[in-house]
Amino acid sequence: MKTWITLRPDDKLAGSLVSEAGVPPFLARILGTYSLPDGTAVKKFLAPKLSDLSDPFLLPGMEAAVRRIWKALEGKEHILVFGDYDVDGIAGTALLVKVLKRLGARSVAPCLPDRLEEGYGISPAALRRCFRNGLPGLVVTVDCGISAFEAAEFMLVSKVDLVITDHHEPAAALPAALAVVNPKLGKSDSLKTLSGTGVAFKLCHALLKHGRKSGMPGAEFDLREYLDLVAVGTVADIVPLLGENRIFVSSGLKLINSSKDSAWQKLMQAADMKGPLDTYHLAYGIVPRLNAAGRLKSAETALDLFLTGDDQKAGSIARDLDRANRERQAIEKQILKEAFREIDGWFDPAVHFGVVAGRRGWHIGVIGIVASRIAARYNRPAVVVGFDEAGAGRGSGRSACGFNLLDGLEECRAALKKFGGHAAAAGLEMEEGRLEEFRHLFNLAAEKELKGGDLAPVIKINAWIAAEDVTPENHKDIEKLAPFGTGNPRPVLAVSGLEFREPRVVGGKHLRFKARKNSTCLDAIAFNYDERGAEGIAEGDRVDVAFQLRKNSFNGRENLELNVMDFRRSQV
Repeated sequence: MKTWITLRPDDKLAGSLVSEAGVPPFLARILGTYSLPDGTAVKKFLAPKLSDLSDPFLLPGMEAAVRRIWKALEGKEHILVFGDYDVDGIAGTALLVKVLKRLGARSVAPCLPDRLEEGYGISPAALRRCFRNGLPGLVVTVDCGISAFEAAEFMLVSKVDLVITDHHEPAAALPAALAVVNPKLGKSDSLKTLSGTGVAFKLCHALLKHGRKSGMPGAEFDLREYLDLVAVGTVADIVPLLGENRIFVSSGLKLINSSKDSAWQKLMQAADMKGPLDTYHLAYGIVPRLNAAGRLKSAETALDLFLTGDDQKAGSIARDLDRANRERQAIEKQILKEAFREIDGWFDPAVHFGVVAGRRGWHIGVIGIVASRIAARYNRPAVVVGFDEAGAGRGSGRSACGFNLLDGLEECRAALKKFGGHAAAAGLEMEEGRLEEFRHLFNLAAEKELKGGDLAPVIKINAWIAAEDVTPENHKDIEKLAPFGTGNPRPVLAVSGLEFREPRVVGGKHLRFKARKNSTCLDAIAFNYDERGAEGIAEGDRVDVAFQLRKNSFNGRENLELNVMDFRRSQV
């Protein structure tokens, strides 16, 4: 059972938005449930502007990073840009490589780690491979490096300078680098949620500001033309779409939807995506394809898509990414089936507060996705580990119920070789023989935080409305709150006393039905109904429905549809 919580609106703010700002009453009612202090904040929220971005030099370490990179540019040094293998790292690497070339870099090359052979982040093994064609004068990291102590020492010995840009949680000590640019080392809370690509964009902005102030040649181009990469990296990393992240994604989506770049054209064509893209299309259509190459083979395939500039090659890469994504889906489906069967055999919600599943042969490229699905199904923080034939394991974790995953793993340190990441997502390495010990420690850590709380999934409802309020005009007003995502979910509405009619299962697991009240008949779909079905509800019963209002396009026709979050026997 899910817990329905109706958010209490700030009626005073909502009223002032209608009377003073001309906001439609329906939209003002929803905005009254947002954590926006006043009308000025609401105006900024509804109209994200690039002019509201903060000075990039507010980030700690930025001055030193910019000085060293400009020195490399002026000295015609070879620069290596080392990024992570996920979409955030790929997009940020492509961004920095492109900008450095525009700034006149004589020689700049990207490098990404091999997920299967080298693991996450910058390591001596990955650097040795990247240095095969000669030592660079400077290495700049993107979306990694904050815990790369061994790699930093390796570069000291190799006499290669290091600049780190990252957004992951830092430890008490930092690697030996000339500069470390990480918003989590600073005082601005609003900047601490930047993605790795967002930090890379801030570096690029600072490089241009310094270059223009110093009269450097080549620093006059418009950085806005690279916001497409910032948008996809930000959405991929599931950071809150508020503040500067909201500005990045709002501006970047406009650029993507008007782009003539072959990378976007061919990728959308391979994914059979038509019409304007929003954050949903990026998150569930574009990002999985970009991630697929790195999960199964090499992330550099996706990086090449953004760097090639060749229309024919871009088309070939996009088709390869689409094929890799289908292969990834098949592997993921099999692992999920095995994991669900295993966990269902022992899971007790009164006893198990953290879920750990592990097995030999599970593909480490997809375990992060599997962990997300497990966390969602059981509403518990989850870790999934894949072990090789030698018993070496790599794992990925996802949070639930507000549990700080990184703090939880800290309490399991004795059973782990290494770990790192965020409060919401983390990676780890361990030996197979420590699996049961880790499972026990992880459950204890989760129990300490979660026991005694209401662990039922929660649906937060922004407004209860009448059935006749489901109109194209109100849907259009809701869309003004986009881009939607983490920190700014699409508003959840609810209607009571609807008549449940014409239910039918589609796609094997989704439930379509009609929701009637008086003369109003609404189309509704409950995705993955088999995982959350409302027991005991039959045709003709009265139900309350919590939903997100979306526009469904099919065969050239459009209609409004209730995307059902939950439904229950009517409470009125």
